[in-house]
This record gives sequence, structure tokens and C-alpha cells, in this order.
Amino acid sequence: MKAIVIEQYGDVDQLIEKEFPEPVIKENQVLIEMHATSINPIDWKIRAGYMKDYMPVEFPLILGWDAAGVVVEVGTKVTNFKVGDEVFARPATENGTYAEYVAVDENLVALKPTNISFEEAASVPLAGLTAWQCLVDFGSVKEGDTVLIHAGSGGVGSLGIQIAKSLGAHVLSTASGKNEAFLKSLGVDTFINYETTDFTDVAKDVDLVVDTMGGEILEKSLSVVKKGGKLVSIAGQPNQEAARANGITAESLWLKPNGKQLAELGALLESGEVKTHIGHTFSLTEEGLREAHALSATHHAKGKIVIKVK
Repeated sequence: MKAIVIEQYGDVDQLIEKEFPEPVIKENQVLIEMHATSINPIDWKIRAGYMKDYMPVEFPLILGWDAAGVVVEVGTKVTNFKVGDEVFARPATENGTYAEYVAVDENLVALKPTNISFEEAASVPLAGLTAWQCLVDFGSVKEGDTVLIHAGSGGVGSLGIQIAKSLGAHVLSTASGKNEAFLKSLGVDTFINYETTDFTDVAKDVDLVVDTMGGEILEKSLSVVKKGGKLVSIAGQPNQEAARANGITAESLWLKPNGKQLAELGALLESGEVKTHIGHTFSLTEEGLREAHALSATHHAKGKIVIKVK
């Protein structure tokens, strides 16, 4: 099978095409013939070596965390899926998705909603599950809560806004001015243009902050959370001393793959309460992946960057 791999850390030129044997599935796995995958910031952060102290890897490495395709083989102990099922998944870390086939544990797979394409489905797993676990598992967001989501035009942000609205929250979100209409179309109640406005002047006493930026944004976000509120970051470690001093629960979240939660997200996609937003599509080629990584690293991609495999 064709796959795009890296054989050492470095710039986008390290993404090269290689031939690999198809994965051999275990008894609890399904083999997915890939139709689409997508790009997440962690992809190029790993490629560039930024994560090597936290996530040691073995080369050659197939990157990619999102899978959408058709089941072509099932393990002997698989009970919930059959050959021919259209599915999507966030595979385990050892199974990269920049490839024509991927083996995935059954419990990490969900049926693809019938009303969305493979490309749309591929844009959801990592970003959608991250948003879900920030809002539902950690945030326990309920009707009437006020939620601030940073970088609302990105993958996690755009899905997070819609999940928060489906839970009945009042949502504030930051983005550049050009994305105001986009965020309001997602349901944002209060749009904050970070180019002209300091979010701390607008957001006050919020129940939950979802930080996707880290750094100074993360530090300043502690000041807008009400006492007893929560802050979750996917881009840095919150200052625990400052959080405790303000009576805030603050944590850094690392996504845990979960097929059941992905199926719940699938139900929201099926009902139309959550919609995917694909900003750019590239091919499963060296050139396509290099362009996709370069675009993701600008932090200015609107919606998700998808790789069409088939």
C-alpha cells in the first residue's frame, strides 16, 4: 500500500511516499480501506521534532490521526462491524492514517453518518473528540453555562462551538475579523476579534474556558473564569498555583480515543446539530502532504484540512 512517511525529524521535505505491506489485523481489529484523513497541528509538530521529549517515535513513521473509509476485513472477535461498513475512527497512536489502509481496534470505530461524505467524516475524530472531552467530560457543560472557546475558526474550536451550543451554553469565541461571519454561522453568541479587542475586556465570569493556543492566551484566560469555574488547555500546562488562588479547576487535556463518544458525535452530525467545515483538500501525495503541513503550520487555516485518499 502507498503511505506518506517521515524517516527523520525536519521540515516538510521529510514527507516522502513509500510502499508498505497492508496491515495485518488482530482479532479485535478491523481493516479500513481509507477514503480520507485530515491534518491536525500535532502532525507537523511531531514531524518537526517539537514533541520528541513527550512522544518518542520510531522511524519510518506514518503520521495521521483521523480515519474514514470502508471496512474490508474484520478480526475473529469483532462483533459490531462487518465488511462493507462505512466508518470513521481515531486510531491508536501506532497506526498512522496517511496511508491506503489502517488497522483499528473495534472499540475506537464508529459508523459514518449517512448524510456526510468520507472527507467530512475524516475531519471529525481527533478535533471532535478533543472538543467533546473538553466540554462534556471535563467541563460538564450544561444549559445556561457561559463558555469561552479560543480560536473558534480552527478544527477543535469550530466543532467545540457547535457541541457547546447543542448543550445549551452561551458561547464566546475569539478569531480574526475575517472569520466573524463564519463563527456566527456556527452559533457563537459573542464574537471577539483578537486583532482589535483584548478578550479579557469582553469575557467575564465564564464557567469554562477551552484554550487551544497556550502561552500568553492561556495565562490571561485564568482571569476571566469565575470562582468555581474551569479551564482546560490542549496547548499548554495551566498555572496550578494561580488557578487554586482563583478557586478554579484547571487541567491540560490529552485526547483519549473513544468509539462510543465518536458515535455520539456522529448522532449530532446526523441530526445536523453539528456540521463539519472543510477549508482545504489535498491528495495523498508527497506534494499534497507537504502543502497541507505548511498551511496548518500558519495557524490561519479556516476549518479542517482534509487529505483525499480514494
